[in-house]
Amino acid sequence: MSIEVISIIVLFASFFILLMLKVPVAYSIGISTTLSLLLNIDKLPGITTIAQRMTTGIDSFALLAIPFFVLAGEIMKRGGIANRLINFAKSLVASLPGGLAYVNVLASMLFGAISGSAIAATSAIGSIMTDRMEEEGYPREFSASVNITSSTTGLLIPPSNILIVYALASGGTASVAALFIAGYLPGILLGFAIMGYIAFVAITRKFVKGSRTPISIIWTYFRKAFFSLLLLVIVVGGIVAGIFTATEASAIAVLYAAVLALIYGDVRIKDFPEILLTSAKTTAVVMFLICTSMAMSWLFSFEGIPELISGFLLEQFSNKIVIFLVINLVLLIIGTFMDMTPAVLIFTPIFLPVVVALGMDPVHFGIVLVLNLCIGLCTPPVGTILFVGSGIANVSVSKVIKPLLPFLLIMVLVLLLITYIPEISMYLPTLFDL
Repeated sequence: MSIEVISIIVLFASFFILLMLKVPVAYSIGISTTLSLLLNIDKLPGITTIAQRMTTGIDSFALLAIPFFVLAGEIMKRGGIANRLINFAKSLVASLPGGLAYVNVLASMLFGAISGSAIAATSAIGSIMTDRMEEEGYPREFSASVNITSSTTGLLIPPSNILIVYALASGGTASVAALFIAGYLPGILLGFAIMGYIAFVAITRKFVKGSRTPISIIWTYFRKAFFSLLLLVIVVGGIVAGIFTATEASAIAVLYAAVLALIYGDVRIKDFPEILLTSAKTTAVVMFLICTSMAMSWLFSFEGIPELISGFLLEQFSNKIVIFLVINLVLLIIGTFMDMTPAVLIFTPIFLPVVVALGMDPVHFGIVLVLNLCIGLCTPPVGTILFVGSGIANVSVSKVIKPLLPFLLIMVLVLLLITYIPEISMYLPTLFDL
């Protein structure tokens, strides 16, 4: 057995063992990469290669957008924006059977898109909607399931930090602007699919419906939410129109969110040190994950792992439909135990050459990859959104799993549609010539 094969075995075996021992993902990636590198030390300048690759891995102007979008999301979370979006959504759909569940989905889509964070959407919308839904007869575990799955739509609808990370991992073959505009239709489709299942449940269980909201009230709530919604137009419209880059847009989002929160009066100047500290902690975690993941990605290239996997899949399966299905299954499994950021950085270099060889556009694959990992956020054992949503609803994870399963099935069906109908993702980028 060659030293290269042994190195690959050590890399994957040590990584999965560390994960099973509940070592944090970033440390698991860094340690397993170092152990594998030690077996090739005679081919490299030294162990400092790891530190060099970690440093150069985050030396990217595009990554500056992440701390800014994190900060903008934190300001929005505290700035009263969630309540305004919920009231506007409620005025639109609360009169339908199961109306409050629709409100949960719409508010999560809007807030998740504005903040760019599924966790922020889960906590901000869930903390408000769960109690309201319980008062009208909705089981808390059902409310939690709606909140958990709908909050992932914000990772597809721009601006989205994970799409920025994918743009970096793709080596520039997929631009941030193209990814942002490509995420709209898949994100909206996912939200509507979840609402479709809610409609079925609402009719069969005879959920309560509210009274029809007068146009004047809808207009009032729209005016109150208008400046929050305008952020989406400014950020994404500016990027697509070429007025500013994604990084510049993220800084504009921070300034806009800060001014809006101060005008609303929900955030005061003295609150900003705490907001900055919280955002810095979140950014530090994300950036450390990116550092170690980029080091592992470099090692994959050094060992020729992407070429090996690409050659294996293309030799074993002659039908691209089957290959896409296999890749989806692998990514679904990966998403259950690995956080999105390292998963994108590690597996993009592995699978992107395969799908490109089969004619899939890198932008299309980015949307497929992110949706795969969105499903993983809602499933144990890692399931970040699952645990946050359950905690917000104050129900155990075991009680949430059963009502959550149909929603997960809906997400998988949408994933298959997006995988095999590229026009869903590529129509808008093609229309805007991105």
